[in-house]
Amino acid sequence: MNIGEVAKLSGVNPKLVRHYESIGLVSKPVRADSGYRLYSEKDIHTLRFIKRARGLGFSLPEIKQLLGLWKNKSRASAQVKSLAMTHVKEMQAKILELQSMCDTLTHLAKHCHGDHRPDCPILEELEGE
Repeated sequence: MNIGEVAKLSGVNPKLVRHYESIGLVSKPVRADSGYRLYSEKDIHTLRFIKRARGLGFSLPEIKQLLGLWKNKSRASAQVKSLAMTHVKEMQAKILELQSMCDTLTHLAKHCHGDHRPDCPILEELEGE
């Protein structure tokens, strides 16, 4: 399959396919005599795996670890669970941070008159005075 076909079947655009190759998430494909990349079913499965992992918010280094664990059939599932739970904790911390930001901005917006007057607590907060 060429890059267009593998992109369509995996749901990953060609530019990302090339990027994932360049950083080693996907192995370099064989090349046809014409120089075009040729992909296999295995590449489609790997790209789908990467796409799903990205959808769950895993970073590229984490995905590299997950791919290694996925390919290693003798790995312990505890390793996978540990990586996933670390990611969950990071997401929970990010959720708390985002909620705090949202609460602060909501509070400031409630205290802003939103009319013709120039005074604005939102800008005052951003100014830091």
